[in-house]
Amino acid sequence: MSAQVHALAAPTPRTAAAAATARAVPIAAAVPNPRAAPAAERFAPMSFKVFTARDLDRIPQLARLSPEQRFEMKVVAAVLPFRVNQYVIDELIDWADVPRDPIFQLTFPQRGMLASEHYERIARLIEGDADKDALEAAIAEVRHALNPHPADQMQMNMPLDEHGKRIDGLQHKYRETVLFFPSQGQTCHAYCSFCFRWAQFVGDKELRIASSEARVLQDYLRTHTEVTDLLVTGGDPMVMKTRHLREYLEPLLRPEFDHIQTIRIGSKALTFWPHRFLGAEDADDLMRLLRQLVEAGKHVALMAHYNHWKELETDAAHAAIRRIRATGAVIRAQGPLIAHINDDPAAWARLWKTEVRLGLVPYYMFVERDTGARHYFEVPLARAWEIYQQAIQQVSGLARTARGPSMSASPGKVEIQGVTEIAGEKVFVLRFIQGRNPDWVQRPFFARFDEKATWLDQLAPAFGEAKWFWQDEYEAIRAERLVG
Repeated sequence: MSAQVHALAAPTPRTAAAAATARAVPIAAAVPNPRAAPAAERFAPMSFKVFTARDLDRIPQLARLSPEQRFEMKVVAAVLPFRVNQYVIDELIDWADVPRDPIFQLTFPQRGMLASEHYERIARLIEGDADKDALEAAIAEVRHALNPHPADQMQMNMPLDEHGKRIDGLQHKYRETVLFFPSQGQTCHAYCSFCFRWAQFVGDKELRIASSEARVLQDYLRTHTEVTDLLVTGGDPMVMKTRHLREYLEPLLRPEFDHIQTIRIGSKALTFWPHRFLGAEDADDLMRLLRQLVEAGKHVALMAHYNHWKELETDAAHAAIRRIRATGAVIRAQGPLIAHINDDPAAWARLWKTEVRLGLVPYYMFVERDTGARHYFEVPLARAWEIYQQAIQQVSGLARTARGPSMSASPGKVEIQGVTEIAGEKVFVLRFIQGRNPDWVQRPFFARFDEKATWLDQLAPAFGEAKWFWQDEYEAIRAERLVG
């Protein structure tokens, strides 16, 4: 795919930031009804340009890298999805610090993201100008070896209809919360190199979760009144036109959906394309939709994905945050702890402090999931706890809303609460923040300390116990769902 240009509006890059600021005008002067577009400024329009794997040679900044490095990128991008836009290239990456720059690591492929045997296999085929079918078959085998849907997402999280058929586009893992994957939102303005939903973006329909039918969502929510929270996710729902998002969300204002108290929208757009909320042709309508939902009594939360404080440094990011907050929507910030990007207490402390200053609510520090390029990005749980503890000590109580480190494992969200010694044994102290059985939530349990473990399945119960307190029940739940 060649570089694509989309008719969206955006500020000019940082190289002309002063000119862009000078061109900013009050929203009230541009829009007759200020309630329809609550913001202080509008950014001058410009095109949105995106680069994919076929465009690596067309990114001028990559010319400073060696031919070997550029080839390595092409090999990795043949397996894992790659997509970046001009805003990220111009505004967020310090090219004098490449390849160490955290945003470069966040968006551009690195050789270490593939295991050596996988890398060598694909590299040989590309170098040998292999037959297209042979190359695609090898790529598919490598992808399937990377655990494309961790935590039993496909097997256990997708609900069934009355006939036992899987309902596409939905996940219902926890009693109160349903996830919806609108088909129009199953891409992003740029891709995170560590993304646990990378399988959504590689073109394999068997690996994709999506639905284009609002009726499917509405029918399910209508019959499941235990659900209080809807999370619209992807991909990134903010790549959608507002009219599509409205078709999904506006019907939820009817009395029959009064049990839906919170509408969450998962998005990385505040990092990768904040102009979506500023000068895009339907940005004003998006603000009207958010305000409409809030004024109808719904709690609207934009679940913003942040990995580094550098993502919050631009004028466009600040303006987009102000504009969203003016609608009454809340911005909650979350992201994983990942090697090469933010495995440093100072980076997290600065991130949380910046979020609080800008009016965001720090929400989660996640553990990198067991999928994709996990071996490149994962951090041992013991080190993850140290980073969290040292970072949280540096911030005020307003930033200590950040929970973690949290593993989104198949049984539930498991938080590492600390490392301690009990009866002479060094242990991890764990608890469920969420669980497949709500009765598990907040119950502490203990794992033998293992300085190398990076995920729940690498831990063992402490004190000589044969199994976890929840293990038998979880295995019964899993067996029932897999049979279904």
